[in-house]
Amino acid sequence: MPPSCFGCLSQYTHHHLVVFLLTFFSYVLLHASRKTFSNVKVSISAQWTPSAQNNSSAPAFSPGETWEDNRLFADETQATLFLGALDSIFLFSYAVGLYLSGVIGDRVNLRYVLCFGLCGSAVVEFLFGTLTEWLHVYNVYLYCGLWVLNGLLQSAVWPCVVAVMGNWFGKAGRGFVFGLWSACASVGNILGAFLASSVLKYGYEYAFLVTSVVQFAGGVVVFFGLLTSPKEVGLHLESETGLSPVETDTDSHRPLMSDEEEEEVEAEAPSRQRRPVPPPDELVDEPPQAIGFLQAFCLPGVLLYSLAYACLKLVNYSFFFWLPFYLSNNYGWKEAEADRLSVWYDVGGIVGGTLQGLISDFMGKRAPVLVFSLAMAMGALVGYSRSPNDKVINAAILATTGFFIGGPSNMISSAISADLGRQDALRGSQEALATVTGIVDGTGSIGAAVGQYLVSLIESRLGWMSVFYFFIVMTGGSVVFISPLLVRELRDMWRVRQALRHQL
Repeated sequence: MPPSCFGCLSQYTHHHLVVFLLTFFSYVLLHASRKTFSNVKVSISAQWTPSAQNNSSAPAFSPGETWEDNRLFADETQATLFLGALDSIFLFSYAVGLYLSGVIGDRVNLRYVLCFGLCGSAVVEFLFGTLTEWLHVYNVYLYCGLWVLNGLLQSAVWPCVVAVMGNWFGKAGRGFVFGLWSACASVGNILGAFLASSVLKYGYEYAFLVTSVVQFAGGVVVFFGLLTSPKEVGLHLESETGLSPVETDTDSHRPLMSDEEEEEVEAEAPSRQRRPVPPPDELVDEPPQAIGFLQAFCLPGVLLYSLAYACLKLVNYSFFFWLPFYLSNNYGWKEAEADRLSVWYDVGGIVGGTLQGLISDFMGKRAPVLVFSLAMAMGALVGYSRSPNDKVINAAILATTGFFIGGPSNMISSAISADLGRQDALRGSQEALATVTGIVDGTGSIGAAVGQYLVSLIESRLGWMSVFYFFIVMTGGSVVFISPLLVRELRDMWRVRQALRHQL
């Protein structure tokens, strides 16, 4: 396994590097703008409520003569519930959009869908966070409508970038490559936290302004620079070994097959070699047909991983949306300090996704790594719920929690989605990757959407400790759904070991 993991790196070209970086930074910019909303919740809540803090520092939030126009809620509790509702609205629309955009991505040029999502979302975020504040327009229905549209537009990005990466990078070393690449979300969170904390003193509207402008510019760069498939530069993907130049012999037009099918092909090779080779002008490169939504949903492993990801993404996105608010509200730290401290969760997720992906490549199995990490995550959640009011200790436990929660989340949403979208059950069809990715991430987003409202409800009635108990239960739910896959993979490993023992 190690040679196959690292030997494939020598076959990558500069096109791989460009694709890796463009898709990586596409989602970095998207998550940076998404993170902005969670990082300015305290400021938004203060702007929308007649709190004592707002009355004593009116110039920091709004002019006194416009205060009654700005007020949306009677107290901070109502504002907090509405912020949680906005998170749920965004994630529900994001989930619905993922189911649709995955199917569209397998049928339309991925570059067009990707850039439309990036640029359209940037415009909506500018309207939501910047223009409404500049014009002093405060309306609950307007906020909800814009956030629904934002969720639909952002849903076009993830299935497309995963599909593009799957087009360029074969199965060998996929856990490591996708584990490293899936750090894009965590890097985006760090960038978003840095940008928001840097300009928050001027007003939360400028945090939205900076991230939306940068995201729109990134969408333009992607439109003119991204190659969605190796075929655009005369290469074709070999599932196990990477890329090779397009040739005109019969082998170059043979569909990708599993190890078992390759053994059958080798046995039939003499008869196939006697067939005449058609002239180059008679070779037709027919694009594979995209599979249907229900057919993709019924592929082996898709349903179980989707349900596991629903539980896990609920926890992961609760940290994403609520961590700065929790740190500021529970420990009394300044909002900018809470924003900077929250990045340690993402640092842990970056290291966890990369390292766990590499381990899964060496093992040749994903489920054992996931189950072990999630079991450790439950212990980390217990520890973090009892973290003292010390920034160094809090950051250390937070990074550990991110390692064991963010790592499996990154693996399921990227490497495992690519595995599911390129499995042998597709029988040579390559147009299922975006659809499968949309199903997995869409189901995860439904769980996360339900969770965000539950987090705000549980916190307002029972407190933050009950929220952490809720996270532990959801993490255990992920383990339950992955367990059948774990049993199957362990059984396969045992059979392989028994076969090798009999050969010796």
